[in-house]
Amino acid sequence: MIKRIIGTAICIVMSYAVFAQEEEIKFKILNQYEETLNNAVITVGGNTSEYLANDSGYFTIKAQPSDVVVISRSGYNDFPSSIAEIKKDQPITLHKDFSWKDLMNPMFYIINGGLWLLLFIVFAETGLFVGFFLPGDSLLFVAGIYSSSLVHEFFKAFGIGHIRNEWVDLLLMTALISLAGIIGNMVGYWFGRKIGPAMYSWKDRFLFKKKYLNDAHDFYEKYGGGAVIFARFLPIIRTFAPIVAGIVQMERKKFMFYNIVGCIAWVVSMIFAGHFLQIWVRKQFGFELRDHLEVIVLIIVLVTTLPVAIKLLSGKKKPKATV
Repeated sequence: MIKRIIGTAICIVMSYAVFAQEEEIKFKILNQYEETLNNAVITVGGNTSEYLANDSGYFTIKAQPSDVVVISRSGYNDFPSSIAEIKKDQPITLHKDFSWKDLMNPMFYIINGGLWLLLFIVFAETGLFVGFFLPGDSLLFVAGIYSSSLVHEFFKAFGIGHIRNEWVDLLLMTALISLAGIIGNMVGYWFGRKIGPAMYSWKDRFLFKKKYLNDAHDFYEKYGGGAVIFARFLPIIRTFAPIVAGIVQMERKKFMFYNIVGCIAWVVSMIFAGHFLQIWVRKQFGFELRDHLEVIVLIIVLVTTLPVAIKLLSGKKKPKATV
């Protein structure tokens, strides 16, 4: 009888000790593009359940120090971890499988190529007609948010990574991207002067639509040389505007003036908007714009493509009714 009582007491004490070791742990889950994930399947100590994040984006689990934690989500690689690692209060990053939709995500280029790829994207979107689908506006806006880290990687490549200054970072990145855009437009202009007229006889393909060339031509006819400036802020149009300028044999000096002014205005407005809006929102509202990039990119895409969409939807004017 006494042995049974002692055994029961020992079991109660051990159970209480195990229960007492359990603690509540909070953490965030992001993907490699730093987008917050709000649901996941989490295995804690062999028990698997589906969890939802709270309004602040945090997951809460109860676990013991010895528990192994595995975080899973459809379309992502599993993330095994330990309680000690999770308690470091660092966001957990799940890596998603590549899909073609990633090519429209600015963070795909920033994460995988940094400033070098960013410069090529700006050049390609304005200098190669196949670059019309690239995310120019949203990419520059997001680059403004990450300007310090992007330029730091650039400095490290030249062995001067110790340079850390907000204005140096902004001005250098603005100058480099502006140069890439200016050169891109020059290539498009040269392309238009050389073989542009023949493009009107090309057949539509996946990466070329004659409609885009006609839209850029109409835009140019309406606004003249200023179209080179305005086109910088309009997706698709900005790819074909320099080509059309070359087709109509616009004077080189005139083109270069509009090219430089338009490119600098576009780059400065987008990069500075991303950088300083991030700082202002953090001070005023206490949250990071980078945590809501999906919404921001969607808004930028809607705003910048709205004029083009209206033009495409309006299409040709309805013929006047004959009496």
